[in-house]
Amino acid sequence: MHNNHCVLTIAGSDSCGGAGIQADLKTFTRHGIEGASVVTAITAQNTAGVTAVETLSPGFVQAQLDAVLSDLPIRAAKTGMLATAPIIETLSEGLAGQPTIELVIDPVMVATSGARLLDPDAERALIELLLPKAALVTPNLPEAAALTGLPEDSRPEQLAEATLATGCDAVLIKGGHGHGRRIEDLLVTPSGRSTISHERVDRRIHGTGCALSAAITARLGRGEDLEAATKASIEWLQRMIAGSWQPLKGELAMLPFGTQNGKRET
Repeated sequence: MHNNHCVLTIAGSDSCGGAGIQADLKTFTRHGIEGASVVTAITAQNTAGVTAVETLSPGFVQAQLDAVLSDLPIRAAKTGMLATAPIIETLSEGLAGQPTIELVIDPVMVATSGARLLDPDAERALIELLLPKAALVTPNLPEAAALTGLPEDSRPEQLAEATLATGCDAVLIKGGHGHGRRIEDLLVTPSGRSTISHERVDRRIHGTGCALSAAITARLGRGEDLEAATKASIEWLQRMIAGSWQPLKGELAMLPFGTQNGKRET
């Protein structure tokens, strides 16, 4: 019997299933790879907003991480909602002895609905402790500005270079908060820069950042190189966005994880 490669999500729970741990695990399954999870916080939320948050203790987060890493062959991992500096410190220590795990950091700070998901006091810990361990960081324009201290309207190239200065290996500056009919995502890796351009969709959608970073993580876990994994994941997300559906009351649309015949992504 052979051992499957696995990937890990370290993030918060989203009770409506469109983002966070739930979206990550659905994305892993859609990409044909086994997924594990470490839950950092539990939220009561839907597409209308977040109504309650319970942050787990650093000790319980550590216990989950130890349980996963001691038994599963984790090849890549991603982080989402990390909530507090003590949790980030715990994760930094727990991942320090795992140099073979490719780490994707989605620096979740504010939900699409506008709710704050990262304690401002934790931003320094994220920058100093986790970003230097990252194979890839995937900020949108507001997150890149928060991470670097630059204005949000700075050129993406400036935001990317400043993010790389934190010690991460590569950065994907997502252009969804920009202007224009097309979205320009900028990927900067040790081998160079590339721009991925795609149509802007005139609707707000829940959990796209989670799904994109999870798709990249899944593809890294399958052995793809970073540039190919990123481009293919952006293309997959555009197909998902095209099939997004509207819930009963919230303004945000949902990605159709369960309505595309369960096909594995290639």
